[in-house]
Amino acid sequence: RGIYIGSMSQGSTFWRLAGMSYLQYLTKASATVRMGLKEPMRSAALSREVITYNRSNWEGGQQGPVEHISSLAEAATRQGSS
Repeated sequence: RGIYIGSMSQGSTFWRLAGMSYLQYLTKASATVRMGLKEPMRSAALSREVITYNRSNWEGGQQGPVEHISSLAEAATRQGSS
């Protein structure tokens, strides 16, 4: 099943026609651009891809101690236990 130019006249987007969400499209497009870069720009772009997570509870307008989370699975586990 191909994407035909005639089907684009209905106001749809390529990512929607491919059965993807915008977030999926954006993730794939960003990864493709990063992998197409030459060194040293590729290394710099890949290093910015790293994300860290922190969690803390707020009570009475005051922030509690910050917990460093190493993965989303760990965050879900901690969320369920509090």
